[in-house]
Amino acid sequence: MEDYIVRATAADAQVRAFAATTRNVVETARQYHDTSPVITAALGRLLTAGTMMGSMLKGERDVLTLQVRGDGPAGGLTVTADSKANVKGYAVHPQVILPPNAAGKLNVGGAVGKGSLRVVKDMGLKEPYVGQTALQTGELAEDLTYYFAVSEQVPSSVGLGVLMNKDNTVRQAGGFIVQLMPFAEDAVITRLEENLKGIRSVTAMLDAGDTPERILEQVLCGLKLSVTDTVPTAYHCSCSRERVERAIISIGKKDISEMIDEGKEIEVGCQFCSRKYTFSVEELKSMLEQCR
Repeated sequence: MEDYIVRATAADAQVRAFAATTRNVVETARQYHDTSPVITAALGRLLTAGTMMGSMLKGERDVLTLQVRGDGPAGGLTVTADSKANVKGYAVHPQVILPPNAAGKLNVGGAVGKGSLRVVKDMGLKEPYVGQTALQTGELAEDLTYYFAVSEQVPSSVGLGVLMNKDNTVRQAGGFIVQLMPFAEDAVITRLEENLKGIRSVTAMLDAGDTPERILEQVLCGLKLSVTDTVPTAYHCSCSRERVERAIISIGKKDISEMIDEGKEIEVGCQFCSRKYTFSVEELKSMLEQCR
C-alpha cells in the first residue's frame, strides 16, 4: 500500500479528522539513519504526526517542525513537514537499545524520557508560531494530544503506531488525529469518547488490512463521516550540494579560514538523509571569497 493521508469531517463538520498509513515513510527513515527498533518506533510516530499536521497547513510554502527533547537515551527527535505532506526527520542517538516496557512493547517512553515537545509553524509571517508543552508520557501520541489541548486549545485524540518485523524492518506504520470544533455538541463528544474506548491500536488495525478510511470509519462510527480528500505523503529531503555550500558560507570567514588552514578537505553530512558532501580546500577558498 502506498503512503497517504485521508482528510475528513464528521457530525456535520463538528469534527475534523486525519488518518495516515506511513510504512514507506518510516522504513525510508530507518534505512537512512540505521535506527534501532525502539528509535524507529519513536521517530516513526513523530514522522506520522508530522505528515498529518503538515497537511493541516494552508500556505504553499508553510513548514512545520516538531522537536522532542527528553532526558532519555534517544537524546531528542526532530521532524519537519510541509503542506504537501513531504516529511523528514532524525534522532539525536539513532541506535539506542532498550528492553521492552511492562506491556512487552517497544519502550518509546523510556527512550524519550521526560522533557518537552515544541511545535514551530513557519507560515511566512514576521515570526513563526511556536508552541511548547511538557512531555506527559514520552509515548508521543499522548504528548501531542496534550499539546493540542493546552497550546492550541483544540480538544483532540491522537493515535500513532509503528509495528516492526522480526528482521527489524517496518511492517506497519500510521496514525490518526481527530479534533472537536468549538461548536461540537455534547452528544457528539460522548459518541466519540465511546468509540475511542473500543478501538484497537493503530498498528492492529493496519495489520488487519484496514485502510486510513476504514480507521476513520471505526473512530467516527455513527457520526456521519465525510472524506474530503486524500493526500500522498513521502519521506523527502531537499538537501543539495548548493544548499550545503550556502550553509558553510553562512558560518563566516573565521571558521572557513580555520578549515582552510588545516589543509584538508571537509565532509559535511545531512542530518535528515545522511548524504555526505565533500569539499576541497580550493572550494573552501572560493567560499571564503563569497563571505561578506
